[in-house]
Amino acid sequence: MTIPTAALPAGVSTRRRRLRRVAITACLPYLSLKAAWIAGSHLGIPDGSPLLEHRLTAALANGVTVLMDAAVVVLALLLTRPWGRRVPAWLLAVPMWLAVGLLAPIMVGFPLQLVLHGGGGGHGDGEPFLADWVFAVVYGGFIVQGLALGALFTGYARERWGHLWQGRVRELPAGGATGAQRLTAVTAALLALLPGAVRLLRAVGAAAADGSGARSMQCVFVLFLAMAVTGAWQLAFRRGRALPVAVPLALAWTGSGAVACWGGWISLGTLVTAYRPAPLTSLTYAGQMITGLLVASVLAHFLTDRTAKAPR
Repeated sequence: MTIPTAALPAGVSTRRRRLRRVAITACLPYLSLKAAWIAGSHLGIPDGSPLLEHRLTAALANGVTVLMDAAVVVLALLLTRPWGRRVPAWLLAVPMWLAVGLLAPIMVGFPLQLVLHGGGGGHGDGEPFLADWVFAVVYGGFIVQGLALGALFTGYARERWGHLWQGRVRELPAGGATGAQRLTAVTAALLALLPGAVRLLRAVGAAAADGSGARSMQCVFVLFLAMAVTGAWQLAFRRGRALPVAVPLALAWTGSGAVACWGGWISLGTLVTAYRPAPLTSLTYAGQMITGLLVASVLAHFLTDRTAKAPR
């Protein structure tokens, strides 16, 4: 299916060139550290770190994450080069959704953790995982990447697909959402109850969480679960009628990406490492991932329907 696009400007503005430069430069600290670790360096890895016990697994994981961060460079180029305007919608939307999903919780959670807990690494009270400065450098770079890439994508999407989210929710056809979309939104809301409840209980200390900083991250994922479910509900049932259509789209896009990508990423990590979470924690990750995928399907159906009805 071809998505109709608005006319795009021939050149790239100075602002976008600068944002592209910022996004690519922000990748360098992370890529440099990963390259050093793959080469055998222990830079930033303290004695006793679990990373030193599973070197082959760590090397493979580092290789995968290098490719993931290198994808940010590709996306920054795609969003600012003429050839990027001819890329099929799905080929851009899927990696951008993944990037938003992986970066958004860090962009919210790391500053919150700094404020509430005075910094510190992403480890608990056991053996240190990485030196604290590594988290500051890496997560700081991720935040800059997210801001620059988000600004580039917002401008690109507004020019190419902005007609798909014009108007307000009340202007959407009342019967536009199908029964399947509404059922999917309801299912996502019900499935979100388990991970939402578990994370909320851990946030308030009523259930065990890993490390002091983990409580703030529990709150962050409760927030993204709420965003995902709210966005899907508004799109499927036309709620929040006074809101611009862009609001539920942004909620569903960001929320679904955050909960699905992190739920999936951590679940994948348990398959290739020695880490074995408690059964309730595994259910939390799985429920989070499925919720995000269901919300993403509601979002995809909404945009597909709007595309089919858009003037050509």
